[in-house]
Amino acid sequence: MTRSLRSLAFVASLTVLVGAAQAQEIPAVAVPSAEQGTPPKEEPKPGTPKPYKEVITKDAVSQDGIFKVHRIDDRILFEIPPAMLGKEFLWQTEVSELGQLSGNYPGTAMGTRVIRFTRRGNKIFMRNVDMMMRTEAGGAMKRGVDANSVEPILMSFDVLAEGDAEKDKPKSAVIEVTSLYTSDPADFSVKSAVGGQGADPSRSYVDRVKAFPRNIETRSVLTLNAGGSMSPFGGYYFGPTNSATTATVHYSLMLLPDQPMMPRLKDSRIGYFTTDFTEYGRPENRAVERRYIGRFRLEKKDPNAALSEPKEPITFYLAREVPEKWRAALKKGVEDWQPAFEQAGFKNAIICKDAPTVEEDPNWDPEDLRYSVIRWAPSPIANAMGPSVQDPRTGETISAHIIFWNDIIRLVEDWYFSQASAIDPKARKMPMDQDTLDELVRYVSAHEVGHTLGLEHNMKGSAWYTVEQLRDPAFTSANGVSASIMDYSRFNYVAQPGDGVTRTIGMVGPYDKFAIEYGYKPIPGATSPDAEKPALDTLLAKQVGDPRLRFGNYRYYMDPTTQSEDIGSDAVEATRLGFKNLDLIATKYLLQSGSKFGEDYDKLREMRAQLLNQRVTETFHVLSLIGGVVETDYHAGRGADVFRPVPAAKQRAAAKFLLTEGLAKPKGVFDPQIMNKITPQGAISGATMMNEYILSGLLDPDAAGRVIENETVNGKANAYTLSEIVSDVNAAVWSELGTAAPVTDVYRRSLQRSYLEIMDQRVNATWMANQELKVLSKDGLRQTAKRIDAALPKVKDRMTALHLAECRADIEKIIKGDFSKPSAGGGGFFMMMGLKASDLVETPSKHDCGLNDRQVPEGLRRILRNMIGPDQLKKMIEAERARR
Repeated sequence: MTRSLRSLAFVASLTVLVGAAQAQEIPAVAVPSAEQGTPPKEEPKPGTPKPYKEVITKDAVSQDGIFKVHRIDDRILFEIPPAMLGKEFLWQTEVSELGQLSGNYPGTAMGTRVIRFTRRGNKIFMRNVDMMMRTEAGGAMKRGVDANSVEPILMSFDVLAEGDAEKDKPKSAVIEVTSLYTSDPADFSVKSAVGGQGADPSRSYVDRVKAFPRNIETRSVLTLNAGGSMSPFGGYYFGPTNSATTATVHYSLMLLPDQPMMPRLKDSRIGYFTTDFTEYGRPENRAVERRYIGRFRLEKKDPNAALSEPKEPITFYLAREVPEKWRAALKKGVEDWQPAFEQAGFKNAIICKDAPTVEEDPNWDPEDLRYSVIRWAPSPIANAMGPSVQDPRTGETISAHIIFWNDIIRLVEDWYFSQASAIDPKARKMPMDQDTLDELVRYVSAHEVGHTLGLEHNMKGSAWYTVEQLRDPAFTSANGVSASIMDYSRFNYVAQPGDGVTRTIGMVGPYDKFAIEYGYKPIPGATSPDAEKPALDTLLAKQVGDPRLRFGNYRYYMDPTTQSEDIGSDAVEATRLGFKNLDLIATKYLLQSGSKFGEDYDKLREMRAQLLNQRVTETFHVLSLIGGVVETDYHAGRGADVFRPVPAAKQRAAAKFLLTEGLAKPKGVFDPQIMNKITPQGAISGATMMNEYILSGLLDPDAAGRVIENETVNGKANAYTLSEIVSDVNAAVWSELGTAAPVTDVYRRSLQRSYLEIMDQRVNATWMANQELKVLSKDGLRQTAKRIDAALPKVKDRMTALHLAECRADIEKIIKGDFSKPSAGGGGFFMMMGLKASDLVETPSKHDCGLNDRQVPEGLRRILRNMIGPDQLKKMIEAERARR
């Protein structure tokens, strides 16, 4: 409602201003005197179109296209033929160039709209076409949907003149659209990306406008008054001056295809981005949420051939600014998808070309909506992203603009070092050699191209290859590390030195080929999306017998088979081997790779942080098994139960690993030879925070709820019970109490203090309201108190005796609710990981398609939120906002 009122207010003010300007432009008309005997000429009514040549003067520079476009000095005029009135156009806004400190990047898409132009008298209205309510039915249902889908008027333009037309036929309408491109109207605004407030038309202008047969491409220089913007990757940025920020903005206006592509329906068993709407008048006799997948239009030259070239291949262009050294790798990443399209029946379906030079085509523009383009942005952002633009009527992908930011190279180097340098000597030298970097860039390119083809992230792709397969040179050479390159599976951190594995990087896998087959394979004889469903269901039935073809991502955070940054079907063994590699890398290769003679240790600090993040991530893969529930998206008649608890034996193995190797005295990432070069302290506090994280995860209230439900529904015999979990944690944390002469070092004392703080949360914090866990936690504290009482007489070490006596007193306070520490901290831990407080509450969209979203899994975010507590988290977020 508010947005509509703003739009109407803007239209009203614009109409008044334009009308006033036109009133001033109407030349004075001489009125003959009565003596002359000539009747006075009737003055034209306000708003009456002028003669064509008075508006489109000899100074006009004109172009023919979907509309005639005229430029007179800094004024832009459209000449809209009657045949184009009522047609549906796609409007796309994209930031082309912007200030260095704006916080965003060239190529930022600001969204799309479907609009149409209509005429009423001497006014042209630009109306927004709402695609959210639809019906294929006629009669009363059609009238009802239309009555609830009145198209808002976004802008209004006076008809200044009318163009020539054949006798008795309507004439074209000439309107001035300068303000559309220089005032940053609310419905097309870029201020959130550019970093400013309202546009100042006096400091803005249309740089160029080009007319083509189906589209008009316009580039404006917009100056916005001072303000700040949020970066999409965190942080807050201000424009380069105190008064304004200026950006170049590209606007595309494209006539949607005359013949809409036949849509294809989304199925939850396969991962495609979608265009969603509500359809009425269907046989179900209810409002039905319909989803069309996003995909390029691909049609066979020979419809009868099993394998045919397409009429028009999917073509990507490397923009002119892409550095020469990366062009070949980026092209390979695009064309790595050709085998997937062959499985769908298309040969040479996707290709990549260099953009034409200025001499070859001076009109070629990377922002032109007709082209799919790979861009390179000179920015310190370490990411890549593959957004695309769809026809909202059908889901047809009109174009895609993949963005690579310059520091993506630094990012993949750090990833590759932390995950693969134990087995790949080429990963140990910084900067890495060109061949290695080419393979990494190729991997990134293929992942982002997959997004533009319509594919979502598939976090289930990495759950199927066994540890034995990941350590097999022949298997990994043929299959990579995951069944899907659309997973965040990255590189092979499981294979060990001596295994002989050389293929450590992901590749287009069986799921990816299967998904392309679902989205692009023609269905003979089907003339509607619903008619395709039986054939597509038969195709998807293959998932029942072949788990490599299954899809899953963000829907259920408790599913250990849909985790980010993991590989392997056995999380415990994969993590055990991963820890071995991390310790080897940290103690043997980190110092030599992260430092250079005569330079500071900043790179060493960065690479060590990446190793720490890798250890935390691998730890969470094991934590996700505790109370885990595996989802397999079976449909009726296809497969068995959708939800299955993780077997009790796997959960016990996970807990045992975490309570032994997870809580063990730290080695690799806290190695003194590294720590003493990058920080004056941190080994003890870092280990403490790691311990808090593991204990908080094992005793997580949400996981406890699922454990209780599994125990209740499936029986104790089939469950790792909550009582067992609390007992196992208690025994591991206080294992010294059973020895003949208990002794604790600083790490164990820190662990035990953390345990008590976490127990206080579970017993007394209101946000931890899980009554079963509260009761068992209290019982565990009482049992610990008895064990301390029995152990104290045997203690000979003074610090151990003082520590245990203090713990005994704290237990009494916790049980009574008088403990002085309301939370277990956690703030330092997530900051150690490079996260912000807001990262723990902002849910990533399933449509995010960046390579480095490195989205914090919801289960991990819940653990960290519980470690901090809601009151403290709120204060931290408020402090973040204040700093902005």
